[in-house]
Amino acid sequence: MAAAVTFLSSGAVLVLEIVGLRLIAPYVGVTLQTSTAIIGFALAAIAIGAWTGGATADRTDPRRLLAPLMVAGGALVAAVLPLVRFTGEALSGADAGGVLLLAAVAVVVPAALLSAVPPMVVKLQLASLAETGSVVGRLSGIGTLGAIAATFATGFLLIAVLPSSVILVGTGAVTVAVGLALGVLLRRRTPSAGRVPPALLLLAVAGLGLAAVAPTPCEEETAYHCARVVADPERETGRALLLDTLRHSYVDLADPTYLEFEYVRAIAAVTDALAPDGEPLSALHIGGGGLTLPRYLAAERPGTESLVVEVDPGVVAIDREQLALETTEDLRVRVADGRVALAAEAPGERDLVVGDAFGGLSVPWQLTTREAVELVDRALADDGVYAINLIDHPPLGFVRAELATLRAVFPHVALLARIPVLAGEDGGNVVAVASRSPIPTDEIAAALSDRDLVWQVAQGAELDRFVGDADVLTDDFAPVDQLLTPYG
Repeated sequence: MAAAVTFLSSGAVLVLEIVGLRLIAPYVGVTLQTSTAIIGFALAAIAIGAWTGGATADRTDPRRLLAPLMVAGGALVAAVLPLVRFTGEALSGADAGGVLLLAAVAVVVPAALLSAVPPMVVKLQLASLAETGSVVGRLSGIGTLGAIAATFATGFLLIAVLPSSVILVGTGAVTVAVGLALGVLLRRRTPSAGRVPPALLLLAVAGLGLAAVAPTPCEEETAYHCARVVADPERETGRALLLDTLRHSYVDLADPTYLEFEYVRAIAAVTDALAPDGEPLSALHIGGGGLTLPRYLAAERPGTESLVVEVDPGVVAIDREQLALETTEDLRVRVADGRVALAAEAPGERDLVVGDAFGGLSVPWQLTTREAVELVDRALADDGVYAINLIDHPPLGFVRAELATLRAVFPHVALLARIPVLAGEDGGNVVAVASRSPIPTDEIAAALSDRDLVWQVAQGAELDRFVGDADVLTDDFAPVDQLLTPYG
Protein backbone atom coordinates (compact mmCIF):
# COMPACT_ATOMS: atom_id res chain seq x y z
CA MET A 1 0.00 0.00 0.00
CA ALA A 2 2.81 2.40 0.90
CA ALA A 3 4.59 1.74 -2.39
CA ALA A 4 1.43 2.21 -4.48
CA VAL A 5 0.40 5.45 -2.78
CA THR A 6 3.90 6.92 -3.08
CA PHE A 7 4.21 5.84 -6.72
CA LEU A 8 0.82 7.33 -7.67
CA SER A 9 1.11 10.63 -5.82
CA SER A 10 4.58 11.32 -7.24
CA GLY A 11 3.50 10.30 -10.74
CA ALA A 12 0.40 12.51 -10.64
CA VAL A 13 2.57 15.55 -9.91
CA LEU A 14 4.66 14.90 -13.03
CA VAL A 15 1.56 14.34 -15.18
CA LEU A 16 0.31 17.71 -13.96
CA GLU A 17 3.66 19.37 -14.72
CA ILE A 18 3.84 18.09 -18.31
CA VAL A 19 0.19 18.64 -19.18
CA GLY A 20 0.20 21.99 -17.37
CA LEU A 21 2.61 23.36 -19.96
CA ARG A 22 0.22 22.35 -22.73
CA LEU A 23 -2.70 23.90 -20.87
CA ILE A 24 -1.13 27.34 -20.62
CA ALA A 25 0.53 27.29 -24.06
CA PRO A 26 -2.53 28.53 -26.00
CA TYR A 27 -2.53 31.68 -23.87
CA VAL A 28 1.17 32.47 -23.32
CA GLY A 29 2.97 30.38 -25.95
CA VAL A 30 5.60 27.66 -25.62
CA THR A 31 8.72 29.58 -24.76
CA LEU A 32 11.69 29.07 -22.49
CA GLN A 33 9.93 31.27 -19.95
CA THR A 34 6.75 29.19 -19.88
CA SER A 35 8.70 25.94 -19.51
CA THR A 36 10.84 27.51 -16.80
CA ALA A 37 7.81 28.81 -14.93
CA ILE A 38 6.01 25.45 -14.97
CA ILE A 39 9.12 23.52 -13.88
CA GLY A 40 10.03 26.10 -11.25
CA PHE A 41 6.57 26.22 -9.70
CA ALA A 42 6.30 22.41 -9.78
CA LEU A 43 9.63 22.10 -7.93
CA ALA A 44 8.57 24.78 -5.46
CA ALA A 45 5.29 22.94 -4.84
CA ILE A 46 7.11 19.65 -4.33
CA ALA A 47 9.47 21.29 -1.82
CA ILE A 48 6.63 23.01 0.06
CA GLY A 49 4.52 19.86 0.12
CA ALA A 50 7.34 17.59 1.24
CA TRP A 51 8.45 20.00 3.97
CA THR A 52 5.01 20.70 5.39
CA GLY A 53 3.90 17.09 4.96
CA GLY A 54 6.84 15.84 6.96
CA ALA A 55 6.41 18.44 9.67
CA THR A 56 2.68 17.70 9.93
CA ALA A 57 3.33 13.95 10.14
CA ASP A 58 5.41 14.56 13.27
CA ARG A 59 2.49 16.35 14.98
CA THR A 60 -0.53 14.43 13.70
CA ASP A 61 -1.24 10.78 12.95
CA PRO A 62 -0.67 10.55 9.14
CA ARG A 63 -3.42 7.95 8.88
CA ARG A 64 -5.94 10.71 9.46
CA LEU A 65 -4.56 12.85 6.63
CA LEU A 66 -3.43 10.57 3.81
CA ALA A 67 -6.83 9.85 2.29
CA PRO A 68 -8.06 13.48 2.52
CA LEU A 69 -4.80 14.72 0.95
CA MET A 70 -5.11 12.35 -2.00
CA VAL A 71 -8.79 13.15 -2.54
CA ALA A 72 -8.13 16.90 -2.36
CA GLY A 73 -5.04 16.65 -4.57
CA GLY A 74 -6.85 14.56 -7.19
CA ALA A 75 -9.85 16.90 -7.18
CA LEU A 76 -7.62 19.90 -7.75
CA VAL A 77 -5.69 18.15 -10.53
CA ALA A 78 -8.98 17.92 -12.41
CA ALA A 79 -9.97 21.45 -11.35
CA VAL A 80 -6.77 22.89 -12.88
CA LEU A 81 -8.36 22.49 -16.31
CA PRO A 82 -11.26 24.91 -15.75
CA LEU A 83 -9.12 27.23 -13.62
CA VAL A 84 -6.58 27.72 -16.41
CA ARG A 85 -9.19 28.02 -19.13
CA PHE A 86 -11.35 30.50 -17.26
CA THR A 87 -8.34 32.68 -16.38
CA GLY A 88 -6.26 32.13 -19.51
CA GLU A 89 -8.03 34.69 -21.68
CA ALA A 90 -7.45 37.41 -19.07
CA LEU A 91 -3.74 36.55 -18.87
CA SER A 92 -3.16 35.99 -22.58
CA GLY A 93 0.21 37.21 -23.85
CA ALA A 94 3.85 36.51 -23.22
CA ASP A 95 4.48 39.13 -20.51
CA ALA A 96 6.26 37.82 -17.43
CA GLY A 97 3.41 38.49 -15.02
CA GLY A 98 0.86 36.56 -17.05
CA VAL A 99 3.23 33.64 -17.62
CA LEU A 100 4.11 33.33 -13.94
CA LEU A 101 0.57 33.68 -12.68
CA LEU A 102 -0.92 31.20 -15.13
CA ALA A 103 1.87 28.70 -14.43
CA ALA A 104 1.22 29.04 -10.70
CA VAL A 105 -2.51 28.44 -11.21
CA ALA A 106 -1.71 25.32 -13.24
CA VAL A 107 0.49 23.46 -10.76
CA VAL A 108 1.15 24.87 -7.30
CA VAL A 109 -1.74 23.83 -5.05
CA PRO A 110 -2.45 20.29 -6.30
CA ALA A 111 1.26 19.50 -6.63
CA ALA A 112 1.92 20.70 -3.07
CA LEU A 113 -0.93 18.61 -1.64
CA LEU A 114 0.18 15.45 -3.42
CA SER A 115 3.82 16.04 -2.52
CA ALA A 116 2.85 16.03 1.15
CA VAL A 117 1.82 12.36 0.84
CA PRO A 118 5.23 10.59 0.55
CA PRO A 119 6.75 11.98 3.80
CA MET A 120 3.60 10.90 5.66
CA VAL A 121 3.92 7.41 4.21
CA VAL A 122 7.57 7.37 5.32
CA LYS A 123 6.48 8.27 8.86
CA LEU A 124 4.07 5.33 8.97
CA GLN A 125 6.69 2.92 7.64
CA LEU A 126 9.34 3.77 10.22
CA ALA A 127 9.30 1.01 12.83
CA SER A 128 12.66 1.89 14.36
CA LEU A 129 15.59 4.24 13.87
CA ALA A 130 17.63 1.31 12.60
CA GLU A 131 15.48 1.21 9.46
CA THR A 132 15.41 4.94 8.71
CA GLY A 133 17.85 4.87 5.82
CA SER A 134 16.34 1.87 4.04
CA VAL A 135 12.74 3.07 4.46
CA VAL A 136 13.45 6.61 3.30
CA GLY A 137 15.64 5.40 0.44
CA ARG A 138 13.16 2.77 -0.72
CA LEU A 139 10.15 5.08 -0.73
CA SER A 140 12.15 7.92 -2.26
CA GLY A 141 13.20 5.55 -5.05
CA ILE A 142 9.61 4.36 -5.55
CA GLY A 143 8.39 7.96 -5.73
CA THR A 144 11.08 8.80 -8.27
CA LEU A 145 10.14 5.73 -10.33
CA GLY A 146 6.54 6.93 -10.29
CA ALA A 147 7.63 10.34 -11.53
CA ILE A 148 9.78 8.77 -14.27
CA ALA A 149 7.00 6.42 -15.39
CA ALA A 150 4.51 9.30 -15.49
CA THR A 151 6.94 11.48 -17.44
CA PHE A 152 7.60 8.97 -20.19
CA ALA A 153 4.04 7.64 -20.34
CA THR A 154 2.61 11.16 -20.62
CA GLY A 155 5.17 12.60 -23.02
CA PHE A 156 5.46 9.63 -25.38
CA LEU A 157 2.04 7.97 -25.13
CA LEU A 158 -0.81 9.79 -23.44
CA ILE A 159 -0.41 13.16 -25.17
CA ALA A 160 -0.21 11.37 -28.52
CA VAL A 161 -3.57 9.63 -28.09
CA LEU A 162 -5.61 11.68 -25.60
CA PRO A 163 -6.57 15.35 -25.20
CA SER A 164 -4.98 17.16 -22.27
CA SER A 165 -8.40 17.50 -20.65
CA VAL A 166 -8.89 13.73 -20.62
CA ILE A 167 -5.41 13.15 -19.20
CA LEU A 168 -5.95 15.59 -16.35
CA VAL A 169 -9.47 14.48 -15.50
CA GLY A 170 -8.40 10.85 -15.68
CA THR A 171 -5.39 11.43 -13.43
CA GLY A 172 -7.51 13.38 -10.97
CA ALA A 173 -10.25 10.74 -10.94
CA VAL A 174 -7.80 7.88 -10.37
CA THR A 175 -6.11 9.79 -7.55
CA VAL A 176 -9.46 10.54 -5.89
CA ALA A 177 -10.53 6.90 -6.24
CA VAL A 178 -7.28 5.64 -4.70
CA GLY A 179 -7.65 8.19 -1.90
CA LEU A 180 -11.16 6.94 -1.12
CA ALA A 181 -10.05 3.30 -1.25
CA LEU A 182 -7.10 4.13 1.02
CA GLY A 183 -9.50 5.74 3.47
CA VAL A 184 -11.62 2.56 3.58
CA LEU A 185 -8.56 0.36 4.18
CA LEU A 186 -7.22 2.60 6.92
CA ARG A 187 -10.58 2.70 8.70
CA ARG A 188 -10.66 -1.09 8.78
CA ARG A 189 -7.42 -1.03 10.76
CA THR A 190 -8.05 2.11 12.78
CA PRO A 191 -11.69 3.29 12.90
CA SER A 192 -10.70 6.90 13.59
CA ALA A 193 -8.34 7.05 10.58
CA GLY A 194 -8.92 7.63 6.89
CA ARG A 195 -12.13 9.62 7.12
CA VAL A 196 -12.68 11.91 4.12
CA PRO A 197 -14.68 15.03 5.04
CA PRO A 198 -17.84 15.53 2.99
CA ALA A 199 -16.52 18.92 1.84
CA LEU A 200 -13.64 17.17 0.06
CA LEU A 201 -16.03 14.79 -1.63
CA LEU A 202 -18.00 17.80 -2.81
CA LEU A 203 -14.74 19.39 -4.03
CA ALA A 204 -13.92 16.23 -5.98
CA VAL A 205 -17.34 16.18 -7.64
CA ALA A 206 -17.14 19.93 -8.37
CA GLY A 207 -13.63 19.66 -9.82
CA LEU A 208 -14.57 16.84 -12.15
CA GLY A 209 -17.83 18.57 -13.09
CA LEU A 210 -16.20 21.91 -13.88
CA ALA A 211 -13.59 20.14 -15.99
CA ALA A 212 -16.39 18.71 -18.10
CA VAL A 213 -17.93 22.12 -18.85
CA ALA A 214 -14.82 24.31 -18.98
CA PRO A 215 -14.47 26.40 -22.16
CA THR A 216 -11.77 25.28 -24.54
CA PRO A 217 -9.81 27.23 -27.17
CA CYS A 218 -9.41 24.00 -29.11
CA GLU A 219 -11.54 22.66 -31.87
CA GLU A 220 -8.84 20.06 -32.11
CA GLU A 221 -5.80 19.50 -29.93
CA THR A 222 -2.82 18.57 -32.09
CA ALA A 223 0.63 17.46 -30.99
CA TYR A 224 1.72 21.10 -30.72
CA HIS A 225 -1.30 23.37 -30.78
CA CYS A 226 -4.90 24.07 -30.01
CA ALA A 227 -6.23 24.39 -33.55
CA ARG A 228 -9.49 25.42 -35.12
CA VAL A 229 -10.77 26.67 -38.47
CA VAL A 230 -13.04 29.72 -38.56
CA ALA A 231 -15.16 30.83 -41.50
CA ASP A 232 -14.79 34.42 -42.70
CA PRO A 233 -18.21 36.09 -42.39
CA GLU A 234 -17.24 38.59 -45.09
CA ARG A 235 -15.97 36.04 -47.63
CA GLU A 236 -18.04 32.94 -48.21
CA THR A 237 -15.14 30.68 -49.14
CA GLY A 238 -12.61 32.25 -46.77
CA ARG A 239 -11.24 30.20 -43.88
CA ALA A 240 -8.80 31.20 -41.13
CA LEU A 241 -6.65 28.62 -39.36
CA LEU A 242 -6.12 29.53 -35.71
CA LEU A 243 -3.25 27.92 -33.83
CA ASP A 244 -3.58 28.59 -30.12
CA THR A 245 -4.94 32.14 -29.94
CA LEU A 246 -3.54 33.56 -33.21
CA ARG A 247 -4.62 33.53 -36.85
CA HIS A 248 -1.77 31.72 -38.58
CA SER A 249 -3.17 31.17 -42.06
CA TYR A 250 -5.98 32.29 -44.33
CA VAL A 251 -7.17 30.13 -47.22
CA ASP A 252 -9.79 30.89 -49.84
CA LEU A 253 -11.18 27.48 -50.72
CA ALA A 254 -12.30 28.68 -54.15
CA ASP A 255 -9.39 30.98 -55.07
CA PRO A 256 -5.82 29.96 -54.14
CA THR A 257 -4.50 33.24 -55.56
CA TYR A 258 -6.33 35.29 -52.91
CA LEU A 259 -3.85 36.36 -50.22
CA GLU A 260 -5.38 37.91 -47.11
CA PHE A 261 -2.36 38.50 -44.88
CA GLU A 262 -0.02 41.35 -45.74
CA TYR A 263 3.16 39.41 -45.01
CA VAL A 264 2.06 36.63 -47.38
CA ARG A 265 1.49 39.25 -50.08
CA ALA A 266 4.95 40.61 -49.34
CA ILE A 267 6.53 37.19 -49.87
CA ALA A 268 4.48 36.83 -53.05
CA ALA A 269 5.94 40.17 -54.16
CA VAL A 270 9.40 38.64 -53.71
CA THR A 271 8.42 35.75 -55.98
CA ASP A 272 7.10 38.25 -58.54
CA ALA A 273 10.58 39.75 -58.76
CA LEU A 274 12.38 36.43 -58.59
CA ALA A 275 11.30 35.07 -61.97
CA PRO A 276 9.07 36.06 -64.93
CA ASP A 277 5.32 35.56 -64.57
CA GLY A 278 4.26 31.95 -64.82
CA GLU A 279 7.78 30.52 -64.65
CA PRO A 280 7.88 27.52 -62.28
CA LEU A 281 10.13 27.50 -59.24
CA SER A 282 11.65 24.92 -56.96
CA ALA A 283 10.54 25.95 -53.48
CA LEU A 284 11.06 24.70 -49.95
CA HIS A 285 8.61 25.96 -47.32
CA ILE A 286 9.70 25.69 -43.68
CA GLY A 287 6.39 25.82 -41.83
CA GLY A 288 3.13 24.86 -43.44
CA GLY A 289 0.13 26.23 -41.57
CA GLY A 290 -2.67 26.38 -44.14
CA LEU A 291 -0.21 26.11 -47.07
CA THR A 292 -1.44 29.40 -48.49
CA LEU A 293 1.73 30.29 -50.38
CA PRO A 294 2.40 26.81 -51.82
CA ARG A 295 -1.16 26.76 -53.18
CA TYR A 296 -0.67 30.25 -54.59
CA LEU A 297 2.55 29.24 -56.38
CA ALA A 298 0.89 26.13 -57.78
CA ALA A 299 -1.88 28.29 -59.27
CA GLU A 300 0.23 31.26 -60.44
CA ARG A 301 3.30 29.30 -61.52
CA PRO A 302 2.11 25.91 -62.83
CA GLY A 303 4.80 23.28 -62.57
CA THR A 304 6.31 24.77 -59.41
CA GLU A 305 7.70 22.05 -57.18
CA SER A 306 6.97 22.84 -53.54
CA LEU A 307 8.03 20.77 -50.57
CA VAL A 308 6.31 21.90 -47.39
CA VAL A 309 7.85 20.93 -44.06
CA GLU A 310 5.34 21.05 -41.20
CA VAL A 311 6.24 19.77 -37.75
CA ASP A 312 2.65 19.21 -36.61
CA PRO A 313 0.83 16.25 -38.21
CA GLY A 314 -2.43 17.47 -36.70
CA VAL A 315 -2.21 20.70 -38.70
CA VAL A 316 -1.67 18.74 -41.89
CA ALA A 317 -4.72 16.61 -41.09
CA ILE A 318 -6.81 19.76 -40.58
CA ASP A 319 -5.52 21.13 -43.90
CA ARG A 320 -6.74 17.99 -45.65
CA GLU A 321 -10.06 17.66 -43.82
CA GLN A 322 -11.18 21.29 -43.51
CA LEU A 323 -9.06 23.38 -45.87
CA ALA A 324 -9.33 21.25 -49.00
CA LEU A 325 -5.61 20.49 -49.28
CA GLU A 326 -4.78 18.11 -52.09
CA THR A 327 -1.14 17.09 -52.40
CA THR A 328 0.40 16.16 -55.74
CA GLU A 329 3.80 15.28 -57.14
CA ASP A 330 4.45 19.03 -57.38
CA LEU A 331 3.02 19.92 -53.97
CA ARG A 332 4.31 17.60 -51.28
CA VAL A 333 4.12 17.77 -47.49
CA ARG A 334 6.66 16.27 -45.13
CA VAL A 335 5.98 16.07 -41.40
CA ALA A 336 9.30 16.90 -39.77
CA ASP A 337 11.16 19.53 -37.79
CA GLY A 338 12.33 22.31 -40.08
CA ARG A 339 15.96 22.11 -38.99
CA VAL A 340 16.06 18.34 -39.60
CA ALA A 341 14.50 18.80 -43.03
CA LEU A 342 17.01 21.51 -43.95
CA ALA A 343 19.88 19.20 -43.08
CA ALA A 344 18.43 16.59 -45.46
CA GLU A 345 18.06 18.96 -48.43
CA ALA A 346 20.18 18.39 -51.52
CA PRO A 347 22.59 21.32 -52.05
CA GLY A 348 22.07 24.04 -54.64
CA GLU A 349 18.64 23.03 -55.96
CA ARG A 350 16.09 25.49 -54.54
CA ASP A 351 15.13 28.75 -56.21
CA LEU A 352 13.20 29.79 -53.13
CA VAL A 353 13.20 28.89 -49.44
CA VAL A 354 10.33 30.36 -47.42
CA GLY A 355 10.64 30.52 -43.65
CA ASP A 356 7.21 30.77 -42.03
CA ALA A 357 7.52 28.79 -38.81
CA PHE A 358 7.65 31.73 -36.43
CA GLY A 359 4.57 32.62 -34.42
CA GLY A 360 3.74 35.62 -32.30
CA LEU A 361 4.14 33.95 -28.90
CA SER A 362 6.78 31.33 -29.56
CA VAL A 363 9.62 30.81 -32.01
CA PRO A 364 11.55 27.61 -32.82
CA TRP A 365 14.96 29.01 -31.94
CA GLN A 366 16.81 26.24 -33.78
CA LEU A 367 15.65 27.79 -37.07
CA THR A 368 17.00 31.24 -36.23
CA THR A 369 20.72 30.56 -35.84
CA ARG A 370 23.66 31.06 -38.16
CA GLU A 371 24.01 27.28 -38.48
CA ALA A 372 20.38 27.00 -39.63
CA VAL A 373 20.83 29.88 -42.09
CA GLU A 374 23.92 28.14 -43.47
CA LEU A 375 21.75 25.10 -44.19
CA VAL A 376 19.34 27.37 -46.07
CA ASP A 377 22.26 28.83 -48.02
CA ARG A 378 23.44 25.34 -48.92
CA ALA A 379 19.97 24.37 -50.20
CA LEU A 380 19.66 27.44 -52.47
CA ALA A 381 20.90 27.80 -56.01
CA ASP A 382 23.41 30.61 -56.60
CA ASP A 383 20.62 33.02 -57.53
CA GLY A 384 18.11 31.57 -55.07
CA VAL A 385 16.35 33.64 -52.41
CA TYR A 386 15.50 33.06 -48.78
CA ALA A 387 12.32 34.92 -47.74
CA ILE A 388 11.50 34.68 -44.06
CA ASN A 389 8.49 35.93 -42.13
CA LEU A 390 9.41 37.42 -38.75
CA ILE A 391 7.21 38.90 -36.07
CA ASP A 392 8.36 41.10 -33.21
CA HIS A 393 7.42 44.10 -31.13
CA PRO A 394 9.44 47.14 -30.04
CA PRO A 395 12.33 47.28 -29.36
CA LEU A 396 12.47 44.66 -32.17
CA GLY A 397 15.43 42.87 -30.64
CA PHE A 398 14.66 39.55 -32.31
CA VAL A 399 14.23 40.99 -35.81
CA ARG A 400 17.49 42.93 -35.50
CA ALA A 401 19.36 39.83 -34.31
CA GLU A 402 17.92 37.67 -37.07
CA LEU A 403 18.92 40.23 -39.68
CA ALA A 404 22.44 40.31 -38.23
CA THR A 405 22.47 36.52 -38.47
CA LEU A 406 21.34 36.55 -42.10
CA ARG A 407 24.03 39.11 -42.94
CA ALA A 408 26.68 36.88 -41.37
CA VAL A 409 25.87 34.24 -44.02
CA PHE A 410 24.44 36.02 -47.07
CA PRO A 411 26.16 38.94 -48.84
CA HIS A 412 22.83 40.51 -49.80
CA VAL A 413 20.01 41.11 -47.29
CA ALA A 414 16.95 43.37 -47.41
CA LEU A 415 14.04 44.02 -45.06
CA LEU A 416 10.43 44.55 -46.15
CA ALA A 417 8.35 46.36 -43.55
CA ARG A 418 5.98 49.20 -42.85
CA ILE A 419 7.61 52.59 -42.15
CA PRO A 420 6.66 52.65 -38.41
CA VAL A 421 8.36 49.28 -37.99
CA LEU A 422 11.51 50.47 -39.73
CA ALA A 423 11.47 53.48 -37.41
CA GLY A 424 11.27 51.15 -34.39
CA GLU A 425 7.93 52.64 -33.35
CA ASP A 426 5.69 49.67 -34.09
CA GLY A 427 5.80 45.90 -34.42
CA GLY A 428 4.13 43.12 -36.35
CA ASN A 429 5.15 41.02 -39.32
CA VAL A 430 8.16 41.85 -41.46
CA VAL A 431 9.80 39.89 -44.27
CA ALA A 432 13.56 39.51 -44.53
CA VAL A 433 15.06 38.60 -47.89
CA ALA A 434 18.54 37.13 -48.31
CA SER A 435 20.53 35.87 -51.30
CA ARG A 436 24.03 35.30 -52.62
CA SER A 437 23.08 37.35 -55.67
CA PRO A 438 21.99 41.01 -55.69
CA ILE A 439 18.37 41.37 -54.62
CA PRO A 440 16.10 43.09 -57.17
CA THR A 441 14.84 45.63 -54.65
CA ASP A 442 13.30 47.99 -57.21
CA GLU A 443 11.23 45.18 -58.68
CA ILE A 444 10.19 44.03 -55.20
CA ALA A 445 9.17 47.58 -54.25
CA ALA A 446 7.06 47.84 -57.40
CA ALA A 447 5.46 44.47 -56.71
CA LEU A 448 4.64 45.55 -53.14
CA SER A 449 2.88 48.60 -54.51
CA ASP A 450 1.01 46.50 -57.07
CA ARG A 451 -0.29 44.38 -54.19
CA ASP A 452 -1.57 47.44 -52.32
CA LEU A 453 1.07 47.19 -49.60
CA VAL A 454 2.42 50.36 -48.03
CA TRP A 455 5.70 48.61 -47.25
CA GLN A 456 9.25 49.83 -47.77
CA VAL A 457 12.40 47.98 -48.77
CA ALA A 458 15.38 48.69 -46.51
CA GLN A 459 18.95 47.75 -47.40
CA GLY A 460 22.45 49.16 -47.28
CA ALA A 461 23.02 52.06 -44.88
CA GLU A 462 19.37 52.14 -43.80
CA LEU A 463 19.54 48.48 -42.84
CA ASP A 464 22.88 49.09 -41.09
CA ARG A 465 21.19 51.66 -38.85
CA PHE A 466 18.24 49.40 -38.18
CA VAL A 467 20.35 46.37 -37.22
CA GLY A 468 22.82 48.38 -35.15
CA ASP A 469 25.05 46.24 -32.94
CA ALA A 470 22.68 43.28 -32.69
CA ASP A 471 24.36 39.95 -31.94
CA VAL A 472 24.47 37.08 -34.40
CA LEU A 473 22.40 34.12 -33.18
CA THR A 474 24.21 30.78 -33.00
CA ASP A 475 23.39 27.28 -31.82
CA ASP A 476 25.49 28.09 -28.77
CA PHE A 477 23.82 31.42 -28.03
CA ALA A 478 20.28 32.13 -29.21
CA PRO A 479 18.26 33.95 -26.51
CA VAL A 480 15.29 34.26 -28.86
CA ASP A 481 12.57 34.19 -26.22
CA GLN A 482 14.30 36.93 -24.22
CA LEU A 483 14.73 39.08 -27.32
CA LEU A 484 11.05 38.70 -28.16
CA THR A 485 9.91 39.47 -24.62
CA PRO A 486 12.61 41.34 -22.67
CA TYR A 487 11.83 40.95 -18.96
CA GLY A 488 14.51 43.09 -17.41
